[in-house]
Parts: sequence; structure tokens; C-alpha cells
Amino acid sequence: MLAVISFLMKVLDFYELLIVVWVILSWIPLSGDGLISDVAGALDRIVRPYVDIFRRFIPALGGLDFSPVIAMVILEVAKRGLVGILI
Repeated sequence: MLAVISFLMKVLDFYELLIVVWVILSWIPLSGDGLISDVAGALDRIVRPYVDIFRRFIPALGGLDFSPVIAMVILEVAKRGLVGILI
């Protein structure tokens, strides 16, 4: 049981890292081709569906999109819930 929860926590940590990289890449103007554009496209397909869940409820404020932050907070809550299962 401990191994499964530990694995799930690592997956959630990795997904949080993907969200951070996705946000950083969204600030960089990309040309249509190249390795970075391919990576950004792959990250977009992985991260956007999850972040879009929160984007529906939280509008951008002053041009700033806080939905990735909320998405990461929810992942942290999920990780704490997994730790709570162990205790």
C-alpha cells in the first residue's frame, strides 16, 4: 500500500512539474516548428485538459490566468489526502 501511494505522489509531483514547464513555455514566443514547439505542443495536450477544468470557473483577472495555480493547489490537496490515508 505504501509503495502505491508513494508512486502516486511521485506521479502528482511530476504532473506539477509539467504544469510549471507548460506555464513557462506559454510565456515564450514560439515559431511553428522546432523541438521546443513540439515539446510545448505535447505539454499542451497533457496539461490543458486538467487546467481547463479550473479555467471554466476562474476567469482571467487583469489578463492573468490563475487557473494553473489553482490546479497545482488541488494537486497538493490530493497529495495531502494520500498522506492522510497512511496516517
